[in-house]
Amino acid sequence: MIRIETVPVGELQANCYVLSREGREDAIVIDPGAEEPAIRLALGQRKIAAILLTHGHYDHIGAVAALRADGAPVYIGAQDAQNLINPLYSLAAMFGGAPSQGAADFLLEDDETLTLAGIRLRVLHTPGHTKGGCCFLTDEGQLFSGDTLFRRGWGRTDFPGGSEMEMAASLERLRALSPETRVYPGHGAPTTIGEER
Repeated sequence: MIRIETVPVGELQANCYVLSREGREDAIVIDPGAEEPAIRLALGQRKIAAILLTHGHYDHIGAVAALRADGAPVYIGAQDAQNLINPLYSLAAMFGGAPSQGAADFLLEDDETLTLAGIRLRVLHTPGHTKGGCCFLTDEGQLFSGDTLFRRGWGRTDFPGGSEMEMAASLERLRALSPETRVYPGHGAPTTIGEER
C-alpha cells in the first residue's frame, strides 16, 4: 500500500505529493512547487529518494533547488528540461517565481518505468499544457496528473509550449485507463478516470 500525503504549496496551491511505503526510510516527492519547510514536515525522517516533476512551470518546481541539496536526483520530461534552468520557460520571469533550479539529473521518456522508494511508476508523456508534461501511474492505480487533468477540467494550453491538439490527444490517452484509476491532480481535489469520462 502506497502512503500518499498531499501538501498544497505556494500562491496557486499546487499539490505537492509525498509517496512512501510503510517501513521504508525513503520517499518520492512529486512537484515541490514552494514551501520547502512544509514538504520537509510531511517527509518527517524519511530521505528523498527522488524528485519527480510532472512539468516545468514555476508553481511546480519552486522548491526543487532547496530539496535537492540533500542529494536527491531530479526527474523531468525531456522536452521540459530547459524549464528548470530558464525562468522564461518556467514562467517564473512572468509571475515572480523562483529562478533557476539547476539542471535535471534524469530526463523522462514516454512509457518508461521507474522503481523508486519501493514504488513502481510508469511515465506517460502527456503534452498539451507543456511540451514535456508527464503523468506518473503507479502499479496500484494512482495517477499523478500534474496540470494535464483536474477534477472536471484540464490544464491551460495558452502558455508557451501549450497545444489544444496535443492536450486533446493526451486526455484521450488518460481516458483509456481503468475507470477506477485514482487521479491526483496538480491543483484541487482527487478524482477518478471514471468520473472524468
